[in-house]
Amino acid sequence: MEIQILDKVFVPYISEEEIQARLKIVASEMMHDLEGENHVFIGVLNGSFMVLSDLMKYYKNPCEISFVKMASYEGTQSTNEVKQLIGLDVDVTNKTVVIVEDIVDTGNTIEVLVQLFNRYKIKGLKIATLFHKPEAYKKEIKLDYIGFNIPDKFIVGYGLDYDKQGRNLPAIYQIK
Repeated sequence: MEIQILDKVFVPYISEEEIQARLKIVASEMMHDLEGENHVFIGVLNGSFMVLSDLMKYYKNPCEISFVKMASYEGTQSTNEVKQLIGLDVDVTNKTVVIVEDIVDTGNTIEVLVQLFNRYKIKGLKIATLFHKPEAYKKEIKLDYIGFNIPDKFIVGYGLDYDKQGRNLPAIYQIK
C-alpha cells in the first residue's frame, strides 16, 4: 500500500516483522561479542531512537544506554562541520562504546563520531546500524553490526524521516 508524505509517494519496503526479526539476531551477536565487557550503547538522535529502543528489548547483558545529538552550529550559523556531541551524560572512560545509528550511507557522520569518541579514553569502539547503503559508503571504517544492506534509494519510517515526517511509521517505505 502506497503512502504519501508531504509531496512524495512511498511504497512498502521492509516490514515491521522483518525489522524485529533482524534486531533479535543483531542483539544476539552483540551479546556474544560483548559478554563480560564494560560497555555503553550510544544512540545517535534523532533517527536511532526506535532502533536502540527495540534493540535493547532483545539485548539481555548488563549495559549502559545513552543518546547523543550532533552539533554543527556556532551561534546561529552552521559551520558545515559536525564537531560536538550534545547530551553525552555517561562516562565512557575505559568502556567499549557501541554507536547505534539508524542508517549509514556516505559514512560522514560515522567518521566524525569515531573522531569525537577517540578523544575520550575509551577501551574500544563498535558501530551498529540498522540500514547500510554499501553503494554510497566510501569510508574505511568497519561497521561491526549491520541490520540490512539496502540500495542507495531514499527510505522513510522506523525513525527515518522525510522533511521531519514519517519517523513514527513502524515499517520502512522506499520512495516510488
